Amino acid sequence: MSDWIKKRIRTVPDFPKKGVQFRDVTTLMADAYGFKRSIDSLVQNYIGVSIDKVVGIEARGFILGGAMAHQLNTGFVPLRKAGKLPGETHKQNYQLEYGTDSLEMHVDAVSHGDLVLLVDDLIATGGTAEAAIRLIQSAGGKVAAFCALVDLPDLGGSQRIQDLGVEVVTLCEFEGD
Repeated sequence: MSDWIKKRIRTVPDFPKKGVQFRDVTTLMADAYGFKRSIDSLVQNYIGVSIDKVVGIEARGFILGGAMAHQLNTGFVPLRKAGKLPGETHKQNYQLEYGTDSLEMHVDAVSHGDLVLLVDDLIATGGTAEAAIRLIQSAGGKVAAFCALVDLPDLGGSQRIQDLGVEVVTLCEFEGD
């Protein structure tokens, strides 16, 4: 499965800056069978598990998370950059390579005790995923797993998330990034 998925992901050299090999999952999403097979593979371990919410990280996590929530017959919660959600929000800051950023979630989106599946397109350094986990936990939710299409293991994100006690599920890896 891993090689099959990898063949459908475009690599864009030197984007968004020189030296970066950007893994563009939109080519996989544009392939109807590839998209369906990817979603099916991500949700298969959670069918029959009492997932209360699927939480997707802006923006590609929305696409994957919405489809996963549909298959798991549960609600979907978007995590957005600061200032994008109307109403009262919880906020979590996190470090970037050059500065800081933040994620927000509506205060009523995740309830105390909710079992949550966290979704994004890929995991690199794990900073955004860690911020999302902390945001969900601050609302009283428990993260069952972090799911993504792609892992960039050389950047350490998967290990960082596993060190927080959260399972990481990915469909393929690209070494050397």
